[in-house]
Amino acid sequence: MEELVLVKVAEEYASQIADYRQEMLDMGSSMDGTGSLKVMENPYDYIAKCRDYEKKETLPEGRVIATQFLLIRRSDNKIVGMIQVRHHFNEYLEKYSGHIGYSVRPSERKKGYAKTMLKMALPFCNSIGLDKVLITCDEDNEGSERTIRANGGEFESIIFEPNEGINLKRFWVKTDQAN
Repeated sequence: MEELVLVKVAEEYASQIADYRQEMLDMGSSMDGTGSLKVMENPYDYIAKCRDYEKKETLPEGRVIATQFLLIRRSDNKIVGMIQVRHHFNEYLEKYSGHIGYSVRPSERKKGYAKTMLKMALPFCNSIGLDKVLITCDEDNEGSERTIRANGGEFESIIFEPNEGINLKRFWVKTDQAN
């Protein structure tokens, strides 16, 4: 597999963030693990908002501290995926969304990027004090379930998410398994 690196959102990737967003919108893909990207057309505003989520002092009310990463393929410096790590829970995250959300751009799917991206994020989770993380996926999302299980995900339960009207599978992943 090609060399990949996780980097925090940054201005140098603004045009690519806009391209990633547009590709996801064009394909009707859910933008899991991208924070507010779906509703933010200006990538610079999105980057600023991601930075606001990193500090308690600038965190929007009702939200939790989160770190937004881009998965970059080194050979062409292209964003192939995005992953968000939430440092702790609020009520909704604890029930439905978990600590981590991620997505891979449609043109780069089925290449193992999600599995690698999740594996790369686990040491960061461990470094912020999370011994294990909750990750959820749609009940019928076999690709995401394989990604989670490939990283040591242990199935806990299925829960109904009323806002979206879907069943979600809940998995726990130990963060020291990535070492």
